[in-house]
Amino acid sequence: MFFVNQRLRVLPDKIATPEEFAALSPETRLKVRDALVDDVDLVEFFVNQNPAHLSEDELDIVLSWRHQVAGEFLIVQEMKKYTVFLSMEKPQVAYGVVALSQPFEEIIGPYLPVMTKAVLLPFRDKIVYDGLLNTYRISFGPGIRRSLKEGFNEAKEMYGIVSSLPMSAKPMVQKKAATAKPRPKTNRKVELAEVLATIIGLIDHFCREHLNEEYAVVCRKMAEKLARKRPSPLLSGKPNTWASGIVRTVGWVNFLHDNSQTPHMRLCDIDAHFGISESGGAGKLAAIRKMLNITPLNYEWTLPSRMDDNPLIWMLTVNGFVMDIRQAPREAQEAAFKKGLIPFIPADRD
Repeated sequence: MFFVNQRLRVLPDKIATPEEFAALSPETRLKVRDALVDDVDLVEFFVNQNPAHLSEDELDIVLSWRHQVAGEFLIVQEMKKYTVFLSMEKPQVAYGVVALSQPFEEIIGPYLPVMTKAVLLPFRDKIVYDGLLNTYRISFGPGIRRSLKEGFNEAKEMYGIVSSLPMSAKPMVQKKAATAKPRPKTNRKVELAEVLATIIGLIDHFCREHLNEEYAVVCRKMAEKLARKRPSPLLSGKPNTWASGIVRTVGWVNFLHDNSQTPHMRLCDIDAHFGISESGGAGKLAAIRKMLNITPLNYEWTLPSRMDDNPLIWMLTVNGFVMDIRQAPREAQEAAFKKGLIPFIPADRD
């Protein structure tokens, strides 16, 4: 990681030695780790340069890291030989990951499942992780747990538990499926509440790490509105895909990609943080815009701090003339507010 930071200059402060880099906070080192995930060719460059003067055996281990698996996982089960990380992308794969010096239970606690963002690495005939786990503080209800168990079982049937990298691209030979038993009926309200709580947990974690509370509030509002639709679209699809789509949509309305404002972020980068493809995030953005009839500068989804900068909120037709309602008498502003045409009465802020 020290080498990666030297090459890419991810951190603005000068880090002189690998020991100084190792002493940095995990949050800071995560930035460099993510940069390496985006530029895996640096692994081979490091091996060719060998700045750490590693042995041939050690270089072979480093070179094998080209086969890393990065993304979001659910830690679903502790087993004797390893801990099972279930990928969130389709098709799901169950990886048997060996802890480093510290047992996973000491890092993430005894209660599973736990959602985490991680990089899995080959180490001879085993899979380890790179020492950095970015976990999400999310609780899973019975409905979500049941769905996760089904996904885990399907992954085991398809590939088994993958315990070395690179994994074989060929699925295991499938036995003839037994007649499926009818699934027990679930309470849709309870299931929806669980899904909504999971989505909001993902959104809150992302906004806390990368945006701010103002974005979190508006994103929660959008998630809740989608949950109230009948039937709710949130019951179809994965929570992390919906979370990415919601943050993308609110960011799109508020020009999150504009680097002249703080915070700012490219919309496509949001998808990577939620472990989905860019096309998947763009598709969910388009779907949400259509469902909620969201147009550019839509005031319902404009951040409160940006209300004054949104001209479409204040341009209304009064007696046949288009005017900025902020310049109208207070009585006209009150009438517009009562009709739901503006979010607040501008005269009250003067």
